[in-house]
Amino acid sequence: MSQLNLGVFVSGGGTNLQAIIDACAGGRIDATVTVVISDKADAYALERARSHDIPAYHVPVGKNDSPEFTAADRRHVELLQNHDVDLVCLAGYMRLIGPNMFAAYPEAILNIHPALLPSFPGTHGQEDAADYGVKVAGCTVHFAWPEFDTGPIIIQAAVPVLPGDDGASLAARILAQEHKIYPQAIQWCAEGRLRIEGRRVILEDARPPTIMEAIISPGLEI
Repeated sequence: MSQLNLGVFVSGGGTNLQAIIDACAGGRIDATVTVVISDKADAYALERARSHDIPAYHVPVGKNDSPEFTAADRRHVELLQNHDVDLVCLAGYMRLIGPNMFAAYPEAILNIHPALLPSFPGTHGQEDAADYGVKVAGCTVHFAWPEFDTGPIIIQAAVPVLPGDDGASLAARILAQEHKIYPQAIQWCAEGRLRIEGRRVILEDARPPTIMEAIISPGLEI
């Protein structure tokens, strides 16, 4: 098992960042967050990082085909390498990742999405699920690919959609599960237990949970 250095990308409040920091501090993840990067200068996640003495940077990102985007892509890699990052965690980062990042960190970029992929990709997964009328929603941690929300799935957690739910109430219930499964996925990476085979992620030395365990304990450590 190795101690991982994590680089976390954020765009907003950073509750998943906080969950990762807390899990590292509590010994639930064999890792340390060594740098936090945001496309938004006013992202509260940057303040969370600084309050824990974690270097935090604002890197503006232009349109996907712009010189600013290319420059940001190069800057991202520079910052990650300067802080000895082993694993990149996208935690509410609402921008595309550039080709230099994927080249520098092959199969080492994770993302969390607030829906049960491949259903409801995109930026409004919770609202889309509530509007569609599904009975079960949830969240997904997956390896990032250049196309949004398409990479191989590592772990998912399901939550019931309750009568009267809207996007906001459903999002809050999903977020509680995000805070559980993202640290779990990172720990599996630290343990070297994840292997990608095509579209499948194989968890080494694992037993499948029973149906009852999966229902009772979404995001169950197995």
